[in-house]
Amino acid sequence: MKFYYLLLVLCVMNLGCAQSKGKPITEFSQNDIGSGILLDVRTPDEYASGHLEKAVNMNLFDADFIKNIDTIAKGRTVYVYCKKGGRSAKAAHVLDSLGFKQVIDLEGGYDAFISDKKN
Repeated sequence: MKFYYLLLVLCVMNLGCAQSKGKPITEFSQNDIGSGILLDVRTPDEYASGHLEKAVNMNLFDADFIKNIDTIAKGRTVYVYCKKGGRSAKAAHVLDSLGFKQVIDLEGGYDAFISDKKN
């Protein structure tokens, strides 16, 4: 019986970890969004200084972050980014734990996006 319980726990953990994926932000295009949502998890000041087109700002450090995230349908693909990639990775894990089906962490963040556009 312990074996089956352990097997069940391992399967659930594996499914929970397999939901989020990463993609370099430099490979992202507005065509990727489709029926998804582009989520900027930086502070409002960072967002105001520049952001990706059609991005919605929900500050990861805001006390109401989870409440705000609950306004997004869990079946939508969520593309998440921040300044360099650390906060978006944390946000992707939060989204996974809340049951979102498809979470894409845009790796490298806004800084990499801007740097790529300059070249």
